[in-house]
Amino acid sequence: MRKVVLSLVAVAAIAIPAWAGKFNKVVSVGEKAPTFSGLPAVYHGEDTSISLQDIKEDVVVVVFLANHCPVVVQYEDRLIEFTNEVKGKSVRVVGIAVSSADQDKIPGIKDYMKEHKSNYVYAYDETQEVGRAYGATNTPQFFVLDKERKIRYTGAMDNNPNESRATKNYLRDAVNAVLKGESPEVDETKAVGCGISYKRK
Repeated sequence: MRKVVLSLVAVAAIAIPAWAGKFNKVVSVGEKAPTFSGLPAVYHGEDTSISLQDIKEDVVVVVFLANHCPVVVQYEDRLIEFTNEVKGKSVRVVGIAVSSADQDKIPGIKDYMKEHKSNYVYAYDETQEVGRAYGATNTPQFFVLDKERKIRYTGAMDNNPNESRATKNYLRDAVNAVLKGESPEVDETKAVGCGISYKRK
């Protein structure tokens, strides 16, 4: 019986992708980021589209969002502030919604960005394939990509949804490190926020 149990454990270990991270079970730090192309998006109130291969900046911050999520709303001012901080530093911030809720589709995104005066590109992926490819489980969830579009950080923006209690900004530290050609001291944390509901295939 003990041999059978050990065999099952061995099979389970093999079944887990070798590249899975501590918290993200689909992608890991150091591997090439999944690409995306032609996602409908909004930028400064105007309709546009966004493709990863067309972004020229050295660093890309991909963040999965959902307008209906109170945690996303809680982080919005911090995300706007961060986007302002990296302006002119060859960093592009791209928000992506994969929720099927009406307020997370393009008309809802326009309303949300107008209300909050959001300053980043905000895209919508109706297929949810981008979220699946990145292993996104929560909103907000951040991914920092370097010039070669390898993942250098994934997880939460900071260590507390309550801004007054946040003492570490993992996102800012990771982006600053990557801009210097260095590895972030912390490269993966657990994303905290609203769970993403994926449609059954």
